[in-house]
Amino acid sequence: MSAADERRGAGRRIAVVGGGWAGCAAAVALLDAGCDVTLFEAARTLGGRARAIETNGRLLDNGQHIMLGAYADTLRLMRRVGVEPGQALLRLPLQMRYPAADDGMDFVAPRLPAPLHMLAALLRARGLDRHDKLALARFTTSARWMGWQLYTDCSVAELLARFDQTARLGRLMWRPLCLAALNTPPERASAQVFLAVLRDSLGAHRAASDMLIPRVLLDALFPEAARRHLEGRGAAVRTSARIDALEPDGGAWRLRGGCDDQAFDGVVLAAPPWQAAALLRPLDGAADVVAQLDALAYEPIATVYLQYAPGLRLPLPFCALADAPHDNRWGQFVFDRGQLDPGQDGLLAVVISGADPAGAIGQEALAAAVAAQLAASFGQPALAAPLWRRTITEKRATFACTPALARPANATNLPGLALAGDYTASDYPATLEAAVRSGVIAAGVMTGATPR
Repeated sequence: MSAADERRGAGRRIAVVGGGWAGCAAAVALLDAGCDVTLFEAARTLGGRARAIETNGRLLDNGQHIMLGAYADTLRLMRRVGVEPGQALLRLPLQMRYPAADDGMDFVAPRLPAPLHMLAALLRARGLDRHDKLALARFTTSARWMGWQLYTDCSVAELLARFDQTARLGRLMWRPLCLAALNTPPERASAQVFLAVLRDSLGAHRAASDMLIPRVLLDALFPEAARRHLEGRGAAVRTSARIDALEPDGGAWRLRGGCDDQAFDGVVLAAPPWQAAALLRPLDGAADVVAQLDALAYEPIATVYLQYAPGLRLPLPFCALADAPHDNRWGQFVFDRGQLDPGQDGLLAVVISGADPAGAIGQEALAAAVAAQLAASFGQPALAAPLWRRTITEKRATFACTPALARPANATNLPGLALAGDYTASDYPATLEAAVRSGVIAAGVMTGATPR
C-alpha cells in the first residue's frame, strides 16, 4: 500500500463484519491503509468456511484445499502477516495422477518454461491414447487463441462438446478439474469461469500453474497469523461477537449485536452471502443487492478423514480418484496428510466436491464406502479398515457457479458500505484467492485506493 493510500484511510474507523479469509484480507489491507480497524466474527475462531475444527480429540481442517501458484494476492498477504509460503505449502508441478488400479491417467507438467511444460506433459502422459491427446491439444490451443474468453457463457459440458473432447478426457481430466475448481458439475457449471481457472493452470507460465497444498492447518495458513498481525498493530479482533443489525447513522454506520452498539465511518460486510442478505434486507436502497444474494444457490463439499496406523504412505502426496457414484465410489481426490505434516502421520483426507448425492447415503456409510474405494484403487486391502473415520460436510461450501451468474459488486449504492467474499463479482469461482482478492478490493472501496 502506497503512502498516498495510507493517507486516504488515516483515522477512519472501519468495521469488518465476518472473519473468514475475505474479512481477514480486508482488515489487513485497511490497517495498511491507516484505518482504525475492528474485526467482528460470530464464531470463536477466524477462518469462516476454511478453518480447523476439533474432532476425535484433534484439530482437522473442515475441508482440504489446493491452491495455485497464480494465487498472487493470497501469497502476498500470507507473507505480509508473517507466513512463509515455501514452508507452509508443498509446491508440486501441475498434475493429474491416478492410482494404477483406477484405469486412469498420469499427467505431470515438468519444470520447463511455458508452454513447453504443457507440451511435454501431453507427450509423456500415460493412460491417454492419440485421439485423447489430440483432443486435449486442440482444446487448449483454441482456448488460448480465444484469450480464454467466451462471447456468451454456457455450461462446461456444452463447451467440451463444442471442441469434441473425448469421453475419457471428460471422465479423467475435465470433470474432476471442474468439480475441484468450481464445486459444480460440468452440466451446470459456468464455462467462462472454468476457462479462467484453466487460463491460470493449463495456460499459465510454469510457476503460476504449480499446485500448492497446505502443510499446516488452514487457520495457521492465514487467519490466525492475520489476527496476530492485526492485534500487534493496534486493531481490534473480536470473536464470538455476532452483529445483528446495521443502521445508517448520519453519514456513519451503527452496528448492533448483543450489548454492542458502536458507530463506524464505514463497514466491510464480509459475512457469508445468506447472512449478509439478512443484515441488508431492512435497509433502504439495498433491494437490488439483496436480490442477487438471495438468488445464489449453494453446493456442498464433503471431506472424509481416515486414520491408519503410523507409517502408512500412499505413493504420492495426493492422487485423483476415479469416482463412480453408481458403483458407490465417491472419492475424487485423496491427500496423504502424513506426507504434508509429520504430526498427521497415517491420516488420509478424501474430498468429494458437489457432494449432494453422496450426502444422501449418510456420513458413516459414505466414510465406509470411501475406505473400500481406496483399498480397491491402491490394491491395499488394509485401507478398507481404518482405525477411525470421520466425515465433515460443509453444506454451503461454495455458491453454485452456473453460467452467466449475476454476482454482486464489492461497491454498493449504500455510502460507506462494501461487500467482501468469494461470491462477489470476479472471473474466479469460490476459492481462497477469490475471497482474498475480494477483501482487498473491498478495502480499496472503503479508502478510495486502487488495490494491488
